[in-house]
Amino acid sequence: MAAVPFLAATAACGDDDSSGGSSSKTTELSFFWWGAQARADLTDQALALYTKKHPNVTFKKTWQANQGYFDKLATLVAGGNAPDIFQIDDNYIAEYSSRGITLDLTPYKESNKIDFSKFPESLWKYGLVDNKLAGMAFGENTQGLVWDQSLLDKYKLQPPKTGMSWDDFITWAVGVSKTAKIPGTMDPSAIYQALWVYLRQNGADLYKNNQLGFDESHINAWFSLWKGARAKGACPTPDVIHEGNATDISKQLVVTGKADTSWVWVNQMPELKKNTKDELGVMAYPGDPSAQWARASMYFSIFRGSKNKDAAADVLNFLANDPDAGKILGTDRGLPSNLDVRKLVADTTTDPNMKQTIAVQTDLGTKFGPNSPTVPPKGHSKVKTELVRIAEEVTFGRQTPAQGATAFVIAAKAAIGQS
Repeated sequence: MAAVPFLAATAACGDDDSSGGSSSKTTELSFFWWGAQARADLTDQALALYTKKHPNVTFKKTWQANQGYFDKLATLVAGGNAPDIFQIDDNYIAEYSSRGITLDLTPYKESNKIDFSKFPESLWKYGLVDNKLAGMAFGENTQGLVWDQSLLDKYKLQPPKTGMSWDDFITWAVGVSKTAKIPGTMDPSAIYQALWVYLRQNGADLYKNNQLGFDESHINAWFSLWKGARAKGACPTPDVIHEGNATDISKQLVVTGKADTSWVWVNQMPELKKNTKDELGVMAYPGDPSAQWARASMYFSIFRGSKNKDAAADVLNFLANDPDAGKILGTDRGLPSNLDVRKLVADTTTDPNMKQTIAVQTDLGTKFGPNSPTVPPKGHSKVKTELVRIAEEVTFGRQTPAQGATAFVIAAKAAIGQS
């Protein structure tokens, strides 16, 4: 990502005279997000509804595909053209907060100008960076293991079950491989969210206080687990595993027919279903499901240098908490953060995929533990890239699990600047 400049101190919230429609002054807010055309259309509709209710506030809207989004955002910030409101995720929120780009939303939360009272506590707290609320969680998500139920039905095989151990899951996958002649599971050794859950189940974490929350022994155990699974025939060949490591959801092995399970985020279920005619099921990752948490699928943040902070905050409050806005936006960015809006969307939607997504994640939410992890530090995106690279070195047999563990810890420390 291009360098993001540090901003000089700007006034705190309440320093502008744009209050979401209470003034006669006309305010234009710039709004930048990533996503496909469908997300753009829904966002347009929701913002148009806001303008209808607040005619003095209009929007300069810009969006693009995920590819290159953060390069463009960094360029806008560096050039003094930062949007008033922008979409961000946990790959970058810590960096943008630490560099003084994001406005601390804590005063708006405390004054209830942005109402977080209907958010799960662990969800809104996942926007805290060094005790500053760097963004409003817009959409809840969690890890999901997706399987092809149609394939299992064809061979009269039982589906995996939430709560089964990792070893039991691998045994189940071996059985699928032997019977269906299709690998039972994608190898998730390169998939960071799978590693993250495994670490939390084993007394560690991906990060702790802006440092790594694991050591070589944890990574050696993780790589060894999947080396054993590959040896037993639970997983595809390394070239197919490499294919499954692609970020494109349409290339997940569960929909290309190259494995019976894939390791994804639950809100990707509707998109997966668009790429297969088979029935899909989804559950928590193996092991103790309380290690999973209500993750913010993304956030909306306000530029700290915005001249229209109050108006921008009112827009965030509207998008998260207005029932009509919620019905428009649905689950495109994840489950609505406001639990009342989430229920309304579940009750009123006619989209069966959306209904299933909400039902599954609501059920998984009852199994979450009380503690969510801290927001990943600067360098998290590089850590994920290094995990893929080094896990594939182990998968292809160019490194042992122990060698890969040593290499990954060194690379991950370098990525986050840990000495």
